[in-house]
Amino acid sequence: MSVEVIAARVLDGVPHGFLGRRGGVSTGGMAGLNVGLGSDDDPAAVARNRMLAADAVLPGARLVTPYQIHSASAVTVLHPFADDARPHADALVTDRPSLLLGILTADCAPVLLWDRQAGVVAAAHAGWKGALGGVTDATLAAMEALGADRGRVAAAVGPCIARASYEVDDAFLARFAAADAANERFFSPAKPGHQRFDLEAYVLHRLAAAGVTQVQAMGLDTYADPARFYSYRRATHRAEPSYGRQISLIGLPA
Repeated sequence: MSVEVIAARVLDGVPHGFLGRRGGVSTGGMAGLNVGLGSDDDPAAVARNRMLAADAVLPGARLVTPYQIHSASAVTVLHPFADDARPHADALVTDRPSLLLGILTADCAPVLLWDRQAGVVAAAHAGWKGALGGVTDATLAAMEALGADRGRVAAAVGPCIARASYEVDDAFLARFAAADAANERFFSPAKPGHQRFDLEAYVLHRLAAAGVTQVQAMGLDTYADPARFYSYRRATHRAEPSYGRQISLIGLPA
């Protein structure tokens, strides 16, 4: 099976893609295109999957991914770095050709961004903590430091856990309401003491609030589609020993 690359219309013109689990060499519970360096998978399979993923989006480019920490930290990348020297951050930004920026997810929202005129791209990992902390705001600021203009930026929010699959407790809602009472609109009642959270809609809101007008949501639920995507929450609910990670990629051609 070939690697599946899910493209966003709003990013048409720049090499990019949201990848799931289709087309990789991993076997067992993480069968498919698992790219997680921290997973319990065969390191050789993970390395091969990362190569397959990069070649499917921007052949010949150097893939770089951060050591993700659920923060609001965005790092500007001017030169490639080794996998064992990954910066601790949750977004990467560059204006250099032949660098392929990658973000790993397994329910969190991947965000790919591009300013066509400035030639600046970015990839951000927006879990609930990073999204609330402002990872997309930090990413836009880093892009503007390289000459981008958020009014020109196009952004796509990739496959992530959907509201129907994302049950949280009332304390979780309280964190968001404390930041902005209007955030309650991203929650809907579930069983007593619990809510369902719309992560995708919240990330879209943060992008729009920051001044991004060209935004596309892919509308794909990682939890509900085990054949296509890895999901941390699904693996947890199934008491599986580990889980895979998928990758989202964007880069400038040489």
